[in-house]
Amino acid sequence: ERMSKRQRKKLLKQKQWEEQKDLRRQKRKEKRQKRKLERQSKLDSNNEGNDRKRMRREVVPSTLRLIVDCSFDDLMVLKDVKKLHKQIQRCYAENRKAFHPVQFYLTSHGGQLKSNMNENDKGWVNWK
Repeated sequence: ERMSKRQRKKLLKQKQWEEQKDLRRQKRKEKRQKRKLERQSKLDSNNEGNDRKRMRREVVPSTLRLIVDCSFDDLMVLKDVKKLHKQIQRCYAENRKAFHPVQFYLTSHGGQLKSNMNENDKGWVNWK
């Protein structure tokens, strides 16, 4: 069967991609191991260490409160609800890492937002 030059090139590139798959996988694995060793050596050389658990001990809680009112999610389209969910996730994560975390509250959490969070992020129920 006759093939155009473009089709031959595409087929050749695909074959090369498949042949080099194991090599790429091996390189990724080596890179991961290298980063792991670097992190371990960095922690070993540094007596205090910068791991998250030690950083959390130095945290001083703030008296500020952050309240996110989610009662208006019925007025939003699903796309906006998903964006709100991502923003809430990001706020929660950054607040956990902060040296002066605020008290973070979600109010009127239900409807579309709650169902979206249940579908895409089952871990939110363990949030403190």
